[in-house]
Amino acid sequence: MNARVDIRMMKGQFTMRSITIASLLAALLFVAPALPWNEAQAVTASPFAPLLGRWSGIGMIGYKESPAEKIKCRATYLLTDTEDELKQTIRCATAGGAVEIVSNVKESAGKLSGHWKETIHNFEGDLIGDVTPKGFHVVIQGTDVTANMDIDVRNDKQAVEIQFTNSSLIGMTLVMTKG
Repeated sequence: MNARVDIRMMKGQFTMRSITIASLLAALLFVAPALPWNEAQAVTASPFAPLLGRWSGIGMIGYKESPAEKIKCRATYLLTDTEDELKQTIRCATAGGAVEIVSNVKESAGKLSGHWKETIHNFEGDLIGDVTPKGFHVVIQGTDVTANMDIDVRNDKQAVEIQFTNSSLIGMTLVMTKG
C-alpha cells in the first residue's frame, strides 16, 4: 500500500509539473512575438540608424592660410526609402566664414561608397569607406580634394574628424549632440 501511495503522489507531482510547464510554454508562445528580438534587429538594422536625425555642436577648423577657428555646426542625416543610402548635410559657421558638406553614402555588406561635396569652397569627390565598430571611416578622393573622415557615434553623441591633404582646408573636428 505504501508503494501505491507513493506512485499516486508521484503521478500527482508529474501532473502538476506537466500542467505548469505547459502553461509556461503557452504563455511564451503568446508573449514571445510581442517581445523585441535584439539579435534579429541588430542583423537587419541599417548601420546608418544611429545617425538619423538632427545634430548640433562645436569644434575647430583649420586653414592653411590662417589660424584655426572655433566652429558651430548643424548636421542632418536622412535615410532613403531603400535604407541603404544616407543623405548627410553638415552646415558650419565660423567668425571668418562657412563650410557646408553634402554627401550621399550607400552601404553594402559593411562597405561604403558615394559622393561628397563641400559647397562653399567647391571641393568634391567620390568616397569609399567602411562601417566600423564605432561608426564610419571614409576616404574622399577628387580632383581638388583628398580627405579622410571618421564619424564615431555613441548614443546621442557624435564626433566627426576630417583631415584634408590637398586643399586650403587642413582639417575639421566636431563634437555634436543629437536633438
